[in-house]
Amino acid sequence: MRFYMNILTTYFPDRDPPYDVYYQQILEQIELAEELGWECFMFNEHHFLGYGGLIANPAVMLSAAAARTSKIRLGTCIAITPLRHQLNSAEDYAMVDVISGGRLEFGVGSGNTGLDYRVFGISREGSRQRMEEANEVILKAWSQERFSHQGKFWQFEEITLYPRPVQQPHPPFWVAGTSAETLGWAGRMGYDIMTVGHPHPPETVRPGVEAWRAGLKASGVDPNQRRCQFHIRTFVDENSRRAEEVATAAIVRYDEISRIGRREDAKPKNTDWAAMLAAGRNLYGDPDQCIQIIDNSIKNYSFNILTTTFNFGGIPHDLIKKSMRLFAKEVMPAFR
Repeated sequence: MRFYMNILTTYFPDRDPPYDVYYQQILEQIELAEELGWECFMFNEHHFLGYGGLIANPAVMLSAAAARTSKIRLGTCIAITPLRHQLNSAEDYAMVDVISGGRLEFGVGSGNTGLDYRVFGISREGSRQRMEEANEVILKAWSQERFSHQGKFWQFEEITLYPRPVQQPHPPFWVAGTSAETLGWAGRMGYDIMTVGHPHPPETVRPGVEAWRAGLKASGVDPNQRRCQFHIRTFVDENSRRAEEVATAAIVRYDEISRIGRREDAKPKNTDWAAMLAAGRNLYGDPDQCIQIIDNSIKNYSFNILTTTFNFGGIPHDLIKKSMRLFAKEVMPAFR
């Protein structure tokens, strides 16, 4: 098992510090992740909301993280490519790859928030087609000295991109999604994929992953040579009761803030905490319990990279770091 880490910021002004301190805490967590042996740290792009909105441009945070680290790979999970002109994306993330010395992992998706599309004046209808064309533009920009493009959404004359990425022909591409349509396309393109458990029970995720595997085989790629991430909210403590108290309160806050401005008609649901753990959709407890929950995840989902989210729901910085240290010491060795 390989271990990545990610963050989709959930910012609570009454719990979290001012923005400048908050960003420095995140950078400190990335430094600690590198020290403790995580292989990659990834950021999720959102806009205009406390749910994810503090990372409106992941390239900025990735560049700051690159300057403070030397080994850990750095990526997006995801960059919402349909929202921007793709030459901007190609430039920004090529700079990240160069600044980091070739450590970029580029994850893309169409996003799950209608507000973004409304504010930027872009029709959400056809967002997947925009994402597919965006990838075509970025691949050209990163792999060709001179290129032009005449597509449905973007058209431009022959140009040269500066800088070109260190990783050639291009940094690794990832696609986030659940549907068989999206993940099947990712497989046919030979891309790696990202899935998540807490919003989706196993029976919802499996068909998309199988479509991805089928797409890889159809394009002549061995699925065992590609990567599938599984994202999970994580908290570990020596005391199982304390872990449950901290994690469940944070999950409730996370779920509440995730609905604001995104799911206007959604109502809070009664969470079956035991069922979520049994399915491996949340990850909290003492180290032995966390090992068992990861085993549950492995049985119910298909992945070869476990991507842990420690910073969520207003958990204090010191507790996040303590949880990371304990996880690295007591849980990760069980899967290596």
